[in-house]
Amino acid sequence: MDFELRRAREKLEKEQKERKAQAKARLERERKAKEESRKQREAIEAVQRSRRLDALEAQEKVEQQMRESLLTGKGISFYRLLEAVPFQGSGDKIKLPPSCFTELSDQGAFDKGPMYFRLAVVQQGNLVDSKTDDEENGATHCGVLEFTADEGSVGLPPHVWSNIFKTDSPGTPLVEVRYVWLPKGTYAKLQPDGMGFSDLPNHKAILETSLRQHASLSENEILAVNYGDLIYRLRVLDLKPASSVSVLETDIEVDIVGPDATLEGTDQRRLIPLTPGKSELGMVDEGNYVYYKFSIDNDVWEKISSQNAMVEVKIDAETDKGDTDLYISRHPLIFPTQHQHEWSSHDVGSKTLILSFKDNGLGAGTYSVGIYGFKGTSKFLVSVTINDKIQRTVGQQAGSSSSPAEMDTVECRNCKRFIPSRTIALHEAYCSRHNAVCQHVGCGIVLRVEEAKNHVHCDKCGQAFQQVEMEKHMKVFHEPIQCPCGVVLEKVQMVEHQASACPLRLITCRFCGDMVHAGDTAVDMRDRLRGLCQHESICGSRTAPCDSCGRSVMLKDMDIHQIAVHQKN
Repeated sequence: MDFELRRAREKLEKEQKERKAQAKARLERERKAKEESRKQREAIEAVQRSRRLDALEAQEKVEQQMRESLLTGKGISFYRLLEAVPFQGSGDKIKLPPSCFTELSDQGAFDKGPMYFRLAVVQQGNLVDSKTDDEENGATHCGVLEFTADEGSVGLPPHVWSNIFKTDSPGTPLVEVRYVWLPKGTYAKLQPDGMGFSDLPNHKAILETSLRQHASLSENEILAVNYGDLIYRLRVLDLKPASSVSVLETDIEVDIVGPDATLEGTDQRRLIPLTPGKSELGMVDEGNYVYYKFSIDNDVWEKISSQNAMVEVKIDAETDKGDTDLYISRHPLIFPTQHQHEWSSHDVGSKTLILSFKDNGLGAGTYSVGIYGFKGTSKFLVSVTINDKIQRTVGQQAGSSSSPAEMDTVECRNCKRFIPSRTIALHEAYCSRHNAVCQHVGCGIVLRVEEAKNHVHCDKCGQAFQQVEMEKHMKVFHEPIQCPCGVVLEKVQMVEHQASACPLRLITCRFCGDMVHAGDTAVDMRDRLRGLCQHESICGSRTAPCDSCGRSVMLKDMDIHQIAVHQKN
């Protein structure tokens, strides 16, 4: 009996212990569950709190940007994130989609004058801060050309593209476009990235013509100035009254400083000044040019026009390993080439060009001398001399005015010269042994017998040369040349073609004063009768107020307007 009671008691105690352990484990699990739930609740509340703070911060930032946009835009708030698309154009005016026109028009932006925008590159999903340096982040300012771009994109001309994308652009370049107000510029300091820009004739006028295609300037951006086929790049160092200014309808004082020697691009063509009567030592490699310049002032030109002086341009070759060609042009053609020049010399070795009053195009002004490396590396001495014209040749008798036929003379049967009859027999005997007459049609030059062996004529043009000069003559004058416009001609015809007929020839526009491509013939028959090329026909269609009556008249019709309306000649 006692045994059974003991066993029952032990069993009961065991069950009670198990129930207590289970209850304790259950309480521990509940405690842990509550702790985990509390932690999860706190984490969720922290995330929600962070999100609320981020939302408030983003809202504050948007409101701040809106206030800044209203401030910089003079009450107009416009912001777009668009994909950049390049297009071929000039200047800094971009193309926006039509929806931008509607949004800007609704805010009255067109009533406030020219519109300006700040462009900033979006990098890795982050917008460029307008308070940071534009150059480091790829930002600039611009105007608007038209509203014809595809929706979601903005068209950028080369000037804007190169200034905001300093390196290779990403696969899908995104640009932030924001409307801003810019003050009118009063001062600009520019620096060319190489030599040669200051050598351009009236380079500030050329810069002014280039700025006509721009609406704004920003510090640290690169401004490209075209002069014919040449491109000069100028960095904007300083602007006043702000770091970005408007250049529309304003007068800006421009200061052009010398190029920085540490910058690249110093291989631009430049003109080395020549002093009359002084030689300059130079060297040119095959296929390259070296350029010099000299001037003829009014006093010198008066002597030349009165036949009392002439200009001598001379090249003394210092080596036999190379050869050069000499080209001369008058400004505004500042860089004469093989196909565009006014005077040239292709003699082998040393060469001289004499310019006198008989040369068309000669006058007071600045001239460029181009020395082309025809073969090998050539060292030379180049000089320009103003020589007084010799009035009397050596051996000439001033008092004699009788012609040879009026004297007691006989014509030599070999050299065709008139010889006194008393010595004609001795002269003909000597002349027939030592002199030879060139039998080529139209030549008839008398040469020494040893010189006649090297005297040859070109089969194509008939000009006379020494045998050693024939190879160069054939290569220079008779080797076919292809013009950039597609025409294939020989050298003489090519010079004439590029001077008067080539649509890619460079001319100085009579309306804008810039050196531009002439283009094809004018479409309007009246413009063709006036001698206007395609560019001048288009450029002359711009209007300007008449000085006498203030009426807007096309530039190409201004002279007719002055005669017909105001009786001015």
